[in-house]
Amino acid sequence: MNIKPCAPYQGQVVQRATITMPDGVSVFKTYFVSITGRAEPTRYEWGVCAITMGEVESMLRNSGIEGVGFVTAFPHITKVFRFAPAVETVLHVRAFHTPELQTMGLDRDDGFTEFACLGEALIAADEYRFWAQSVDVSAYIKQWSEWQCGGIRNPAKLGEYVAAAAAS
Repeated sequence: MNIKPCAPYQGQVVQRATITMPDGVSVFKTYFVSITGRAEPTRYEWGVCAITMGEVESMLRNSGIEGVGFVTAFPHITKVFRFAPAVETVLHVRAFHTPELQTMGLDRDDGFTEFACLGEALIAADEYRFWAQSVDVSAYIKQWSEWQCGGIRNPAKLGEYVAAAAAS
């Protein structure tokens, strides 16, 4: 395994918004998340980045994206998660470079695909549970993840583990 150093991770939801799309059917619960404590705060923190959350809401509303689901929006990446129209027990994800809402790929090393960072994964777990437990879309839309903030205690543990295993 080729291990690369990882930046620290401390995520925090700074705002939430429900975005109803112009088609009158599609709706996305949106979580605006900052990652604090990293170099380049203008890349990771909503309070100091070059784009506003309102601008992102507007771009999303005018994007033509259809479906029902949720969005995790960071200053550097936005992911739209929707319950699949053909098989609603499946969750689709599409990624965008936030500043201009341009599609970006989630392909990563060794043929893997990125799913989520900590904040996205915990929000996705809650959202999936809400979807499963709700009797209709209206009930689903009313529920919000309570995840507010959290971090990765040691973002170097995989590298430490591999190094220790190689040394033994």
